[in-house]
Amino acid sequence: MTALRPPFTRDTALAKVRAAEDAWNSRDPHRVSLAYSEDSEWRNRDQFLQGRDQIRQFLTHKWQQELDYRLTKSLWSFTGNRIAVRFQYEYHDSAGQWFRAYGNELWEFDDAGLMCRREASINDVPLQEHERRFHWLAPGPRPAEDTGIPAMR
Repeated sequence: MTALRPPFTRDTALAKVRAAEDAWNSRDPHRVSLAYSEDSEWRNRDQFLQGRDQIRQFLTHKWQQELDYRLTKSLWSFTGNRIAVRFQYEYHDSAGQWFRAYGNELWEFDDAGLMCRREASINDVPLQEHERRFHWLAPGPRPAEDTGIPAMR
């Protein structure tokens, strides 16, 4: 992943977004954490984290609560060492209630291409199982034929 370094072009920003999506869909906290600098700073909803250890702990807990997690990310914009994305993911809780989370992330990268700052705003919406959009086999990457986030209606 470190080969995708700033300043970003459209192609490298798109590749960075897809690599992040694939890593998160692995649901492997260690793998995901390696994309972040050792002292990376996060705001995730109302939580503030710093460093890979806190990121790994957070993700471990997240995927114990958010079951059958499937994520799509879409490039919103980029400049220099920053990328903005929008995303949607679906999961269910231990009671079987499905949710779709809608959000935006702001990413800042160091010279090595590691994310040193992530700010995420996320809203969860309950849904019925028949309303789900993301059905690929998980954990694993979104299939190439899946178009990701649908157009707004």
